Amino acid sequence: MRTRRRSQAERDEITVEIGYALLSACLLGAVVFAAIAGPVVVWQFPPAVNTFLLAAGGSVAGVLGAARVVHVLWRHARQHR
Repeated sequence: MRTRRRSQAERDEITVEIGYALLSACLLGAVVFAAIAGPVVVWQFPPAVNTFLLAAGGSVAGVLGAARVVHVLWRHARQHR
């Protein structure tokens, strides 16, 4: 495997792609968290249900956010081979 110096344009491109991946992951995570944990704000549930919905929302949002970052960066790497 040969390595070569990347041009400034290539470095800028990957920086923008990383920023896009992180921003879209944050937005996806926020929407998913709001969809799962949002009912806690609207309705009165028992404390155990509140805790479960908040934990489930945070967990699912985190996993989907990480998956989004990986997907975007892998897609970018595949396009530039």
